[in-house]
Amino acid sequence: MRLLNILVIAVLILSASFVYKIKFDSTLQAERVAKIRGELRRERDAIALLRAEWTKLDSPARLEALAKRHLTLKPIEPTQFDDLERLPERPAKPEAKPVTSDPIGAMLAPGDVTGTVSRPMPQGAR
Repeated sequence: MRLLNILVIAVLILSASFVYKIKFDSTLQAERVAKIRGELRRERDAIALLRAEWTKLDSPARLEALAKRHLTLKPIEPTQFDDLERLPERPAKPEAKPVTSDPIGAMLAPGDVTGTVSRPMPQGAR
């Protein structure tokens, strides 16, 4: 009987220490959560402040005042516009590229700025 009492007391002590450990860990987690919530609140406040500052800096009236102060711009005059008939002619099209057996090499030709194929590929090359 005495051995059983000692065993029960040992189990109670172990369970109490386990409960204390769980309580301590939960307290640490609660402190961490509170700290992270505080950081999150500070970050949201900083974002709101930066958005307000961006809105102030991006206002058209402010930009217009800065442009007038720092740039030497002249107003647009009606004589700056012209009719479409007075546009210069388009430049002549470049000569056709020679047909090669390498379709990828043809796409990588030095004159091809956009990287697109300027003519359809031969049927056998597909």
